[in-house]
Amino acid sequence: RPGAAAAFRVTLTGETFPSVDGFGMAITQASCYNLLKMPSADRTALLKEIFDRESGLGSSLVRVCIGGSDFSLDEFSWCDEPGLEHFGVHPLDEQYLFPVLNEIYAINPDVQIIASPWSAPLWMKVGEDGRTPHNNWVAGHLGEAYYQDYARYFVRWIQEMEHRGYRIMAVTLQNEPLHRGNSMSTYMSWQEQSNFIKRAVGPAFAAAGLKTRILLYDHNYNYDDNGPQQDYPLHIFEDPEAGRYAAGSAWHNYGGSPSVLDGVHARFPDKDIYFTEASIGTWNYSFEDCLINDFRDIFLGTLGRWGRGVTLWNLMLDYQGKPFRPKGCSTCYGAVSIDSASYSLESVVRNSHYYDVAHCSKVLRPGAVRLGTSGYTAAGLTYQLYRNPDGSLAALILNETGSDAQLSFVTGKYSVACRIPARAVQSVIWQE
Repeated sequence: RPGAAAAFRVTLTGETFPSVDGFGMAITQASCYNLLKMPSADRTALLKEIFDRESGLGSSLVRVCIGGSDFSLDEFSWCDEPGLEHFGVHPLDEQYLFPVLNEIYAINPDVQIIASPWSAPLWMKVGEDGRTPHNNWVAGHLGEAYYQDYARYFVRWIQEMEHRGYRIMAVTLQNEPLHRGNSMSTYMSWQEQSNFIKRAVGPAFAAAGLKTRILLYDHNYNYDDNGPQQDYPLHIFEDPEAGRYAAGSAWHNYGGSPSVLDGVHARFPDKDIYFTEASIGTWNYSFEDCLINDFRDIFLGTLGRWGRGVTLWNLMLDYQGKPFRPKGCSTCYGAVSIDSASYSLESVVRNSHYYDVAHCSKVLRPGAVRLGTSGYTAAGLTYQLYRNPDGSLAALILNETGSDAQLSFVTGKYSVACRIPARAVQSVIWQE
């Protein structure tokens, strides 16, 4: 509409920020197991609801595990026998992961993947002394003698996935590298990750001509309070040999504050930032609080700090949080939950993470650029404005206050007036 109340006007400054790659959830083996238990028509309807660009949310970014995780049906890699001559697709991924990815890509062929391993293959792992074999999926280190083998493992995994039509936009080299206690884990200090990148995996990606980006770290804002590991990715960026292979860093929120990303960007503004994992569960879940807190801290908090995208943890678990592995999370919820007694679409419960992803994916297309704004501000009211590749404009708005709020976005000849209810998340899209 022409004109707007001056007190509520928001205008463009002409400044722009990094483009957005997308938003989504992790396609874990547990998620695939539950999805494949659904009647085919129900599963297709749910996946279209999430991934279809026109009739659904248009989710365009997902996370996939390289091998097993704490939400798989077993511990495994794609090379469980010593020697890369034994490398090959694991039967559990053939049975569960690929059918779901095939259906997702049939709905939205532009979906991109961030992939992460929970553990190196057992035969590549060593103990704290760096020499003794560590025949356990939990903890251990990647042996230096296996750097080249593991680099080739990554290359072959990516090539196999892309041969099947799955777009591997980025990989991290170890999920939660400072966490020794998960059902599958490998401890990887920043010094180890730096050496692995510059001695093996970076040159291997370059030699293979891979376009897949390497993201560092993939762990918590507070570095798990591990003093010598503070500023983990920054140390690697500082090394010219290692840093040149690293496109950016990936983050989780199980400790610390997203404000740490301000320092990361200030030091290395040319490196991308992604948020790759957060969970909800019995320890923290209130729909309203999780919806608002996660939208503020994870979504607006990442995007407002030069972030490129967000993936959350399991897309789907059953009402009991299953299936999960021993030592894994037994109290987690999926973005959606389903009744394992019926596996019907009618039994699906859409939790707060579903709606956080929904608000962003529905109005922001891959390539959307965040726009600088000036004008009306108020405590408890946060907003961001974007221009999509097709020229449409979109706004993400969070009102944490106890009263309705209103804004008018002035982006051209007209203004778009929005009224945002108290304690609400709102997304808006319009064409000038």
